[in-house]
Amino acid sequence: MTTARQKVLAHLKKTRAASAREIARALKMSAPNVRHHLGVLCSDGRVEFVAVNNREGRGRPENLYSLSQATLGDNLAALADALLNEKMDMEKIGERIAQSRGLVEIASQPIAKRLTLLVEKLNAMNYQARWEAGAEGPRVILGRCPYAKVIQSHPELCQMDMAMLKATLPTARAMCPFVVS
Repeated sequence: MTTARQKVLAHLKKTRAASAREIARALKMSAPNVRHHLGVLCSDGRVEFVAVNNREGRGRPENLYSLSQATLGDNLAALADALLNEKMDMEKIGERIAQSRGLVEIASQPIAKRLTLLVEKLNAMNYQARWEAGAEGPRVILGRCPYAKVIQSHPELCQMDMAMLKATLPTARAMCPFVVS
């Protein structure tokens, strides 16, 4: 059974952008009901507000909605898979990313500041990182793999991550917790 929200999503997929009134008319629902569903869909990130339609100067302006970029998806996993099949030097790529993201510059900081800055920069790159003290020294823990869509078929990405970490923490030792054997 198709829910009202699924119908709204399907309509937006077909029309690209529409107002609550247009959706209500097309789906034979009330405009307040559609606005309610659009509010829920916007709050959970599946739909986004895109513009105000002035309706040629007549009446009140209407908000236009479309599917969010997250809902639409992308082809980045396919692109990454194709590029990674080219057998690149993952350590050099990791070093290059570390350089471009400012990880190399923080290597001269005291260890506590370096760890804090490293975690901030990794979190800006969607790793959900944290650090903790350990008997063998501090360790950086990556809570999320931003390459989750391709990591199973390309575990060499973990080498890239390690090269990034070593640019800041030369004695870093870690395993990639995201590859399940």
